[in-house]
Amino acid sequence: MPKTEFNLTGNREIPIFFGVDDGYCPFLAVTIQSLLDNSSPEYTYSIKVLHMDISSENKKKIAKYEQENASIEFVDLNYYIEKIKDKLYTRDYYSKTTYFRLFIPNLYPQYDKALYLDSDIVVLDDIAKLFATDMGDNLVAAAPDDVIQFNPVFQTYVEKVVGVADYRRYFNAGVLLMNLHQLRKFKFQEKFLYLLDKIKFSVAQDQDYLNRLCKGRVTFLERTWNRMPIEDPKIKPEEVRLVHYNLEFKPWHFEDILYKEFFWMYAQETEYFEQIQEIRESYTAEDRFRDAQNHEKLRKLAKRESDCVGDDRKYRR
Repeated sequence: MPKTEFNLTGNREIPIFFGVDDGYCPFLAVTIQSLLDNSSPEYTYSIKVLHMDISSENKKKIAKYEQENASIEFVDLNYYIEKIKDKLYTRDYYSKTTYFRLFIPNLYPQYDKALYLDSDIVVLDDIAKLFATDMGDNLVAAAPDDVIQFNPVFQTYVEKVVGVADYRRYFNAGVLLMNLHQLRKFKFQEKFLYLLDKIKFSVAQDQDYLNRLCKGRVTFLERTWNRMPIEDPKIKPEEVRLVHYNLEFKPWHFEDILYKEFFWMYAQETEYFEQIQEIRESYTAEDRFRDAQNHEKLRKLAKRESDCVGDDRKYRR
């Protein structure tokens, strides 16, 4: 993967979006803590929390992270997705908030560029460097999905079902730099809503829609900007700029998670620390077994959907 060039001149405001429900606020706090600990006074970090049901107590706790170079706004999207929320398919522990990133271009016409981040990450470098990535007229910038890169069943799924020509070009949408200007010009939201009526992606949901719609117009980031806790000798720990504890790789559920030290380092700085510890201590063996079963069910789902599609991949190579 070629090195990404960064240009830190230009716009000093960095819009950063999250989509969370009430139960994920403790982990959102860890993400924001890490982001601001590594921020630069040269930039303004405008944080928008897209939600449907965040309590006033959690809003107060998260709002405390506002500082001279960082603002926090809570945006209730119940009104916006009222007509389509029943169509937004979810599974396992996911909530409808995972789809919120798809509406950002139309919700915020004042911005030409924005970052979307999942709330199960820690940031280890200034996120302004990621924001400064030159995308040209591509729709998004993102890193290849590590889970896909090491699993043949998912590789087949993204090529046959999602329609990405090469699984190595299937990106993870948990760290997403969005070219909002080009996405609006492309009529992304209109096309997503059309696809939503025609195709149901059950495996990676909104991420599959993003890959389907944006293929061919993606700037690929170095995987150090979206490093998942999967062993890979090609990436040195000191090179990691952002850790993404996606799927079942949660240090607040399991002890043996790669890069868990970064999560706990920032978690200790938040007022949610004791609550997160309680979550870890109350997570039972039965819960862990269910997590393992969910991953296996997901793998079987991907295989079943792949088996229902003809295979013309030999003509692409």
